[in-house]
Amino acid sequence: MSKKYNVAVVGANGAVGEEILSILHEVNFPINKLVPLASSRSAGKTVEYAGRDVVIKELTDTVFEEEDVEIALFSAGGSVSAQFAPSAVRAGAVVIDNTSHFRMDEHIPLVVPEVNPEDIAKWKKTGIIANPNCSTIQMVQALKPLDEAYGIQRVDVSTYQATSGAGKSAMEELVNQMQSFFTFKLDEAEPKAFAHRIALNVIPQIDKFLDNGYTKEEMKMVNETTKIMHREIPLSATCVRVPTLRGHAEAVSVTFAKEIDANEAREILRKAPNIVILDTPSESIYPMPSTAFEKNETFVGRIRRDNFSKNILHMFIVADNLRVGAATNAVRIAQKWVEMREEV
Repeated sequence: MSKKYNVAVVGANGAVGEEILSILHEVNFPINKLVPLASSRSAGKTVEYAGRDVVIKELTDTVFEEEDVEIALFSAGGSVSAQFAPSAVRAGAVVIDNTSHFRMDEHIPLVVPEVNPEDIAKWKKTGIIANPNCSTIQMVQALKPLDEAYGIQRVDVSTYQATSGAGKSAMEELVNQMQSFFTFKLDEAEPKAFAHRIALNVIPQIDKFLDNGYTKEEMKMVNETTKIMHREIPLSATCVRVPTLRGHAEAVSVTFAKEIDANEAREILRKAPNIVILDTPSESIYPMPSTAFEKNETFVGRIRRDNFSKNILHMFIVADNLRVGAATNAVRIAQKWVEMREEV
């Protein structure tokens, strides 16, 4: 990469924004000027990048043009993206958006670089590329190579999602409630980020329930998988919030068009980009949230064929939701976008 770019990070001091900054540095992204952006409340504060403090600027409709921004990474909530992403596009920047706001827009590509990198080329129509839901990203990374080999007919998935998926305040709520437990005051802990107490509990609800009995989070996985994989895949999801801080886990059962061999499937996944196989059950080696902490890979294990059908495979998938499920995927999209630009 010869050219360097002016890069804005919207929501730079949020949980995902901080991860984006770390990953940009780790991958040595070609940055000419970094422009951290946040609300007026945070303007003037600093974020760390490459060992130095960079002052946060206020997010306005004019800042993208004033700073000559070429790449804008948004991670500050859907309403913020709805209001300010068009301003970034008008200023000539490509927007890579981490929120759900643009995901299902038919004119905006929804991209996981390991699965559908070719869709990045569609960015010119609107100037925006959407980042999928965290749970969708890690799942489709594993589904894609298996679909190519065996042809997926159906997917059933149950997720075990960390509190960080609901933001910093949700993580703090878990920590505070656990502190209350050790002081025998857990019954006094009022839930705010979730519908119920999250400490020492699991909550089978993420986002609001819809008329079909599924939650919005569950339907995101259904609809986003169809868009990313370029065909409708029958999928049922049950999304559960668990009392961990980082790292989403998923128990995935996949029905294929033909008989599948678990060892062969394991080798197919081993060769897939950014997937790490951890699958030695006899030694208690399998993916866990602690395994994935601050990693940029997706971990897959417990790979086994169904006892009753030779066409069904079960597996356990874990990834750091703040990285693979958000920041890492966004930066990888930016890297691919840069590669495409420089190939022209």
